[in-house]
Amino acid sequence: MTSRRENWLLFTLAGIQFTSVLDFMIMMPLGPQFTRIFSINEAQFGLLVSAYTLAAGFAGLAASTFIERFSRKRMLLTLYVFFCLASLACALAPGYAALMAARVAAGLFGGVLSSMAQTIVADVIPFERRGRAMGIVMTSFSAASVAGVPTGLWLADQYGWHAPFFAIVGLSVVLGLFAALTLPPLDAHLSQGAATSAYRRIRTVLSEGNHYKAFLLSALMMFGGFTVVPYIAINLEYGVGLRQDQIFQVYLLGGIGALLLARWFGRLSDRWGKVKTFRLMALAVIVPMFATTLMPFGAPLWAVLATSTLFMICMNGRMIPGMALIASAANPALRGTFMTLNASAQSAAMGCAALVGGMLISRDAAGHIQDYWMNAVVATIACLASVWLAGRVHLHTLDRTVAQTPSEAL
Repeated sequence: MTSRRENWLLFTLAGIQFTSVLDFMIMMPLGPQFTRIFSINEAQFGLLVSAYTLAAGFAGLAASTFIERFSRKRMLLTLYVFFCLASLACALAPGYAALMAARVAAGLFGGVLSSMAQTIVADVIPFERRGRAMGIVMTSFSAASVAGVPTGLWLADQYGWHAPFFAIVGLSVVLGLFAALTLPPLDAHLSQGAATSAYRRIRTVLSEGNHYKAFLLSALMMFGGFTVVPYIAINLEYGVGLRQDQIFQVYLLGGIGALLLARWFGRLSDRWGKVKTFRLMALAVIVPMFATTLMPFGAPLWAVLATSTLFMICMNGRMIPGMALIASAANPALRGTFMTLNASAQSAAMGCAALVGGMLISRDAAGHIQDYWMNAVVATIACLASVWLAGRVHLHTLDRTVAQTPSEAL
């Protein structure tokens, strides 16, 4: 694959992942609206967020039984069509129960899209450039914060909370047509594992202890973020006292910072080492995470923006080398099955983290958020555990498995 064709592939995958990520991310800053409109508490909102991720976890397990039997392109486009329909159901949902059902459907299809994109990157891009490639694809997270979430919030303010989902559907249709016309077949994996049954591939993946380490590392990464992230907007409004237009600035500046540095983090992980880069960012994120959760009511806007921007940059900087590391832990012939099972582990961890986070926080008599710092304590434990585990995951580079050096494993 030429350099130009490779870049087209990566930017197409980034575009598809942008819409699936935005469909999930837009729920979190809309939290204050949902709690008012549906008269629900934070735990019920956490359940609304978790419905997507837990459904995505189930979908990943189901997809692992057949994902290797089809070309990556065909599987990606099929999932994307059903994702568009589920997003349309979200846009048309008349109330809490209907929205909950639509979020489950969106999770069933959208949750697997991310693992498909990461699988394609790991299939096509050599190990020595995989950090850069993963950085390009994962700019979708930053772009969702920079362009998607602020635009979605503006649409919600102007036309109601249904509007962002209509916008996602429209953009997804355009990107789906572009992907259908430009993506190569991506079917090289079929010749490697065509004679192996799906259940045998799953058993093979689950028979390797190294895969369990990678799954656990992936789950810890997600848990270390999603006890805190879903409740940022709610805390900013009810715990810090920001207005809706100021919350818009939080996501805009945080997304810009993460977007500008995403490719740099990818290149750094290739040059300096994926494990070292991941460990640095996993430790660095702890400071702004506590600062975000301990921000007092009435704090100046500049302090909130500086803290939240640094938090989002570190969160994204941790994910890029982390996902490159995890994708490289799989046997190349079984990477599709591995990555869908990994997506299940991630989704389950995100869902559980959102549920735990919703149960930890509370409100006082004035309606102010209380005990949000406890979410950061739980997240920090997960971050420290991931730092310890990262050096114990063995990586596949080229066609061989390479253990971390003793110094990397410490």
